[in-house]
Amino acid sequence: MKKLSGLLLVSCLFCGGSGVLAAQEPGDGSTPPPNVLVIQREYVKPGRAGMVHDRSESAFVRAFAAAKSQSHYFGMNSLSGPSRALFFLPYSSFAAWEKDNQALEHNATLSAAIDHAAAADGDLLNAYDSSVWTYSDELSLNSTVRIAEMRYMEISSIKVRSGHRQEWNELARLYKQGYANVPTAKWAVFENMYGTNMGGEYLVITPMKSMSEIDQEVADDKQFRATLGADGLKRMAELSASCIESAQTNLFQFNPKMSYVPDSWVKADPDFWKPKAMATKKPEPKPAQ
Repeated sequence: MKKLSGLLLVSCLFCGGSGVLAAQEPGDGSTPPPNVLVIQREYVKPGRAGMVHDRSESAFVRAFAAAKSQSHYFGMNSLSGPSRALFFLPYSSFAAWEKDNQALEHNATLSAAIDHAAAADGDLLNAYDSSVWTYSDELSLNSTVRIAEMRYMEISSIKVRSGHRQEWNELARLYKQGYANVPTAKWAVFENMYGTNMGGEYLVITPMKSMSEIDQEVADDKQFRATLGADGLKRMAELSASCIESAQTNLFQFNPKMSYVPDSWVKADPDFWKPKAMATKKPEPKPAQ
């Protein structure tokens, strides 16, 4: 749902992977949202973000790569709000998540490497939490994109008042109606199932190739208002006041140094996902004895 000044301080859309990130990809390289999304959140100590945290997180990436793990994830850094990193682990189902956990448990070498990396990474953090979200196709719009080409995410966290779910659903339908004829409009909605504030909390996530897409929202907003008209906008204001307890929108930037993504993503843009500075150096051949 795009920003609508004065009516609702929410926005955004997400489109992630599934099972492993490359699963269920259409032939054009686009990726549908996952049915289950695990989000791990790390709050980084002042002065410990940037390259310091990147180096720490790269230890996890190397561990998964060495194990040739089929479990992929991607990380992002905050550009607004508290200094933090988000890690998205998408799955096609809870059974797929369980299978992923079991594979890790049965790989002693990988488990040990992750434990070692986690101990070092923990020294850089103020706090850590994890939450689990389920995808809502009914509330989403144009939610399949070429996620490997995205560089930013605009993420809104929306808390709906208890007992006001019907109003929230009506509000979401009005947003879809207003943006139905805007070709650039896209978002995916996830509802919190496990974690802090479980139930009644939604994420609306918008992936973007560049920040210029934020500028485009201004033009989109004008068309949106024209489509809904005065009556539709009035109804939206009423619904927002009634059902929204709180809302917050923040901007995040993809970080390849903190991401272990499928080969298809790397092939789509190797300069971004695996720059030369990050490439693993091949060992020199041993001289003949």
